[in-house]
Amino acid sequence: MKTHIYFVPGLAANSKIFKYINLPKDTYELHFLEWIIPTSINESISDYAKRMCEPITKKNVVLVGVSFGGIMVQEMSKHVHPKKIFLISSVKTKHELPQRMAFTRITKTYKLFPASSLDQIEKLILKVAGKRAEKPISRYNDFLSVRNPLFLKWAIYNVIHWPQKEVLPNLVHIHGDADGIFPIKNINDCIVIKGAPHVMMILKKAKTISKIINETLTE
Repeated sequence: MKTHIYFVPGLAANSKIFKYINLPKDTYELHFLEWIIPTSINESISDYAKRMCEPITKKNVVLVGVSFGGIMVQEMSKHVHPKKIFLISSVKTKHELPQRMAFTRITKTYKLFPASSLDQIEKLILKVAGKRAEKPISRYNDFLSVRNPLFLKWAIYNVIHWPQKEVLPNLVHIHGDADGIFPIKNINDCIVIKGAPHVMMILKKAKTISKIINETLTE
């Protein structure tokens, strides 16, 4: 019987970011989820995650999420109870978020950026993440197709205000030591990929990530 794996992309990204993930087809059935639009700016992340779970009809699934998608699969896991969660370039708790995001939350400066265009998305992410994210974001534009202003404002808010305090069970965290958005210095208990940046790791290190996923699931 095949293991069903559900993938969730990063903030504003589409499922094409997983195009280089390669897992044995006789062992796994891969499902690539796309972002949906929040019902309102006030929709809770829990309610949103429950709606993201609607396409998941199998039992004992595996969830894989990149960046904000990693936060989302953790919220989704509270509804579908997967046998394994893989985080890629993400965080396990609010304590792994960088201090600049806490500052942005406290000062509410994220509200100054209307996320109504790709240009504004970049400005908003750079404001939250810092200058080191600039070059990778410009190379990532082909995969940024979710430009709905409501979704973007909602997503940024929920990254900054994510309340998770405890690490969930059955979780594997894969992280690059050149991550400029979620710096490795704030990350605990992860599989480190040398020289891998935040935005491009899922593309540039897809072979290594695929190997980690397969070897973990076949242990």
